[in-house]
Amino acid sequence: MKKQDLTQGPIGRQILLFALPLMASSFIQQLYNTVDLIYAGRLGTESTAAVGASSLVIACIINFFTGLSVGMSVIASQAVGARDGDKVRRTIGTGMAISLIGGGALSVIGILITPAMLGWINTPKEIMTQGISYARCYLLSMIPIVTYNMNSGIMRAAGDSRTPMLYQLAGGLSNVVLNWVMVNVFDTGVGGIAIASVIAQGIAALLTVRFLAKSEGEYRLEAKNIRADRETMLDVLRIGAPAGVQAMVITLSNVLVQSRINSYGVDTVAAFAAYFKVELIVYTPIVAFGQAMMTFTGQNYGAGNMKRIKDGVRTTIIMGAAYAVVSAGLIMLFGTPVFRVFNSDPDVISLGLRVIHVTFPFYWIYIILETFADTLRGTGRSIPPMIIILMNICVVRTILLYYLTSRWHEIEAVAVTYPVTWGLTALFLTVYWFAARKKILSGEH
Repeated sequence: MKKQDLTQGPIGRQILLFALPLMASSFIQQLYNTVDLIYAGRLGTESTAAVGASSLVIACIINFFTGLSVGMSVIASQAVGARDGDKVRRTIGTGMAISLIGGGALSVIGILITPAMLGWINTPKEIMTQGISYARCYLLSMIPIVTYNMNSGIMRAAGDSRTPMLYQLAGGLSNVVLNWVMVNVFDTGVGGIAIASVIAQGIAALLTVRFLAKSEGEYRLEAKNIRADRETMLDVLRIGAPAGVQAMVITLSNVLVQSRINSYGVDTVAAFAAYFKVELIVYTPIVAFGQAMMTFTGQNYGAGNMKRIKDGVRTTIIMGAAYAVVSAGLIMLFGTPVFRVFNSDPDVISLGLRVIHVTFPFYWIYIILETFADTLRGTGRSIPPMIIILMNICVVRTILLYYLTSRWHEIEAVAVTYPVTWGLTALFLTVYWFAARKKILSGEH
């Protein structure tokens, strides 16, 4: 394995080079659902709606184990920084055990509860059958998805963010080809579109397994080591479970936000749909900076380089804020042609521009939120950021949203809830970091 030692060397350069493949991975991940929607669109409006409705159910089910992979990455990066080869081996073996057992259980449970969940989110009856078909077929990919996330977490913990990105790219491209085959050759409907994703996810997962099986030393995956080590499992759950719960709850809270957006009419729904795509240009790199800081913190925390963590926090915030200001500013300046990529309706574009003029001037705040939350996770503290984020992004945003939209029926009433809750979350995380920093960086738990 090509390792990157983040415990020494120029901080800014290391974080940037580590973050770039993470940015690419996030954009590639968007490719899966986008391609599914494109091919579903060729089957008709009902098929598109079925895939869209099912995606929320799938996201809720997947997100918990995605959070566990955060725990896996933190434990592994701390072990790498501490040069604890035995713990690295146990972490890899535990990760594969979680993937096989947890992924399998997730598939079975998800397949059983899919009809109930689709009913809970008021899925229209005319698309229920297709929605169930798509979701149940897609849920067969739980073992590959969990395996890829766990194994890529191990690779990133060792400082290699490039290899997982390349494997995800291989899966994404396979998904494009397989979708075409399923729709145009076999005429399999939305179920076939989901199966294409299952196979593509399997390709990405198998590539990570092959990579670790061929690695040397403590990074080598061996069948005899695939077991759930109790101590490692508890550590992974301690850090990963709060991150998973956070992701699940935020996904569910987005349903409430979407319901308020829907009340404004079709043009507003389309404007926000386009906005969320445009936003990815700013959002995705900021999240990547945070993820890079989490691995950077994990390695340095394990190595006892506490001053380097403080320097990393400052450097990440400066780089991320600079990117946010420049990218958001350019999009505000050239907003019309950017929105036209996703929707050519002038009324929709006008509404989208009104949204970015409320949110984008404050997007630099988001890097503060991400940096402190992921730095805390990198030290093994996952519960405080979970509580702060859920209270503000879910509870406060929902209350504020319902209050404002009931009194101010303009698109800005929805838009303003985003920067307000970013600011509150960043404030609370900053206060917590500076209040607990001395204790955190002394190595106390």
